[in-house]
This record gives sequence, structure tokens and C-alpha cells, in this order.
Amino acid sequence: MTSSKALEQFRLLKRGAEEILLEDELIDRLSQTSPLRVKAGFDPTAPDLHLGHTVLLQKLRAFQDLGHHVLFLIGDFTGMIGDPTGKNVTRKPLTREEIETNARTYQAQVFKVLDPQRTEVRFNSEWMDKMSAADMVKLAAQYTVARMLERDDFSRRYMSEQPIAIHEFLYPLVQGYDSVALRADVELGGTDQKFNLLVGRELQKHYGQRPQVVLTMPLLEGTDGVQKMSKSLGNYIAINDAPDEMFGKLMSISDDLMWRYLELLSAEDMQTISRWREEVRGGVNPRDIKFRLAREIVARYHGVPAAERAHENFLARFQRGHLPEDVPEKELQSSGGRLPIPVALKESGLTKSTSEAIRKIREGGVRVDGERVEDPGAFLPAGARVVLQLGKRNVVRVIVR
Repeated sequence: MTSSKALEQFRLLKRGAEEILLEDELIDRLSQTSPLRVKAGFDPTAPDLHLGHTVLLQKLRAFQDLGHHVLFLIGDFTGMIGDPTGKNVTRKPLTREEIETNARTYQAQVFKVLDPQRTEVRFNSEWMDKMSAADMVKLAAQYTVARMLERDDFSRRYMSEQPIAIHEFLYPLVQGYDSVALRADVELGGTDQKFNLLVGRELQKHYGQRPQVVLTMPLLEGTDGVQKMSKSLGNYIAINDAPDEMFGKLMSISDDLMWRYLELLSAEDMQTISRWREEVRGGVNPRDIKFRLAREIVARYHGVPAAERAHENFLARFQRGHLPEDVPEKELQSSGGRLPIPVALKESGLTKSTSEAIRKIREGGVRVDGERVEDPGAFLPAGARVVLQLGKRNVVRVIVR
């Protein structure tokens, strides 16, 4: 019988997931009393983790917070094969030395998200280095070439007569065998890893294990909003980026992409994010929501004081411009959690009336934190701390209560 606790855990874990294979199996496993063994593998192909990696890491943390056991697998063996996923040419394998160097940095960074007390870090060289040539032949016998060519990237390369090296077929087999070695109940991966994750299910069946549940997460777009986040494309935000750099990169994403980042990266619940969407539809500047996102992410990796300093530095560099040193400050009272900007202009003394304020907005003479206000119906949310500017010289810092 499915418990209400299991259904509540399933609801929380499904947030942001692209696909769960199979949902009924996950609910069934969540109903058992023992913690689930939840696996995710990362090949240390570059020295730094970025926010795209943390989509999976945060889902792992969600499992941890529900009491489950996380297996953080560093693919030091698979990294030497080279993951062919999404590639139209054979990936250049890394050396053992490169893998070991990058793996050390992964271990240092991963616990910025995961709880070290509930994380088991493993390396797939532990079992793969012990495999004999005969063992590898037995493993390779579990899949046919026809099945391998069902994989999209292999199929495309075959049809376009691009070379496929034999060792590339080993990658999904080794990744699948990792699930056997670790006796995984659940494996997480990006949507591009679905084929490999399903190989894990098939191999577990062959070895007499209950097949793992597969949970895929979307690939996070980089700051360009088009390609998936990647260091090689230069559209990444590394979790080791300095606070000011991280804050600035987050503020540079588009307003549309902001909602995807909130869903996949923020710890805020979906009800709160939905309310923010409604506020933006009602006139709140999307920039104010982006500030919340940037502060949260920077605080997660560098602490709250660093996030607050990064916010102030961002305003000073990119928005306030050449303001007077002694900007007057006023507290204004919101109504229903919001304060119309024309009312803020009047109550702060920048205009004599709201009608004058509306006229100035339409003339393009009003700025909030250096950004021109174009909508007379725009408002400031309660808790906002902004600089209101009318023309070049009339400036006041406003705190909305």
C-alpha cells in the first residue's frame, strides 16, 4: 500500500524532472523503510563544476534531505574512454593524470551542495580496473551493435558516415555496469544520458538485480540562453566564480531564462515562484526577481555577506552610475505588498503629484536603479531597496516597507 509520505516525497522529487522511468516504481521504492541508494556519475573532464552540474547535485541533495543515501560516482575510468554523448566526432580521451587532477577538484567542490555525512564518493576504476579482458568481453556481449545504433548520436554519425570507434560502444556499457557494482535503486542524469541510464536497467536485470529507476533532468542553458551550459562554449557560471562575477553573470541572463533557473536551481518552492510570475505580470520589474535569484545562488556558494556585497557592487558598477555621494533615503509604506512607482515618486518628494509622475515616466525621465521605467503601471514590491531618479540630479534611495 502506497503511503502518503511516499507520495509527498515523490511530489517533491518530481519538481523540475524531465522524465521518471518508471514513476510507479519510484513511488513503490519510496514506500519501503530502508533508504534508497541514489547514484549520479560525473566524468572529471574539466577542473570546475558549473551551475549546469548542480541541477543534478541539487536533486541528489533533495534525496538526501528525505533521508536517502547518495552515491556520487566520479568516472575516472569512463573519463579515459570519453563520453560520446552529443558528439559528432570521437571525443579525445583524457590521461590518467588529468582525470586525477580534475577529480580532486570535484571532491572539493561537490560538498558545497551535498551533505558530506550522507554522501558516498566512489570511483568506477575501483571495479573496472579489476576487470580482465575476458570480463570485458562478457560485458560487451550483453548488447548488440543494432541496439547501440538506436542511440541518437551514434545513429546520426553512422548515417552521415562519421567514424565511430569501437571503444565508444563501451561507454554506455561501463556506465550501466556502474549501477550493477553500486546496486543503485535510482540513477540521475541529464536528458542526453537517457540511453546510458536505460542500459543500467538492462544490465541490472541480467545480473539478477532489481532494475534502477531512471530520473532525467533538463540540461540547463548557459548564459546565452541557447546552448547547454558548457565551459568550452564560454556560457557557464562556475561554482568557484568570485561572488561579483557570479552575481553579474546571473543578472545577464534573459528574463525568460530566469524562470528556468529559478525552477532548476532555486530552493524556493514552486508556489513562491508562481507568485513572483504573477507579480511580474502585474508590473514588478523582472530585474527585482533576478536580484533574488542572484543573491540566493551567490549566498549558497559564498555566504550571505558576500551575496549582499555582490549586490551592492553590481548596483554601483552597472546601474547607479555617477550619483551624488549623499543620496537621501526614505522609507515608504506599501499597500498589499506593492507600491506603484508614480506613488513612490510623489511620496519621496521627486514629483508634486502622481499625475506629474506618470507624465515623467512617459517622457522617459524616470529610472529605478539606473534602468529607465517605461510603464506607468509598474510598482515596487515590499522589501525593495532601490534608487529612484528623476532626471540627472533628483535622486532618492527608497526602502519599501
